[in-house]
Amino acid sequence: MNLNQLGIEKTDFKAVVIGGSAGSFQVITKILAEINPKFDLPIFMALHRLKHVRNGFIEALALKSNKIIVEPEDKEAIKKGMVYLAPANYHMFLELGNKIALSTEEMVNNSRPSIDLTFDTASYVYKTKIIGIMLSGANRDGAWGMKKLKERGGFTIVQDPKECTIDTMTTAAMNITKIDLVLTSENIIKFLNALV
Repeated sequence: MNLNQLGIEKTDFKAVVIGGSAGSFQVITKILAEINPKFDLPIFMALHRLKHVRNGFIEALALKSNKIIVEPEDKEAIKKGMVYLAPANYHMFLELGNKIALSTEEMVNNSRPSIDLTFDTASYVYKTKIIGIMLSGANRDGAWGMKKLKERGGFTIVQDPKECTIDTMTTAAMNITKIDLVLTSENIIKFLNALV
């Protein structure tokens, strides 16, 4: 994928935030398996999952991943090249001062972690230097967060609704925000690898 044709430089970004729900697990697994190991932007993932199942999810993602994936502790410092997965039943916020915060505050859009909250706080911290990626999902969580990210100058990508297992989430984002790119999972990977 040619970044120059999109008017983008590799140095334009400092972080990636990804949201997904039903149907996104396989896409996330593929992204992590095929992303260049030298990709050095931190990746923050807010994925809906069963709140009572605390084991197995991160291990399944890590099996084929080219990147180290962690469920961060509260107030953990953000490091380059790491993948941070919101822990089950916790909201994941990004904070000024290069830190991650966790919270068990009430659900947002019937979800904890809330994609909206992760997208909102990520774009507040990184402003124009953030890439927001929305994947397959069955509810509207993340649409408002994607709108905030775009309003703050971030770069927005949604998985092509035609490819999504369930397109409610991606379509909701597209309905309220002018999305920069609508891509298949394969092209999302190509886009990210072009940043290396």
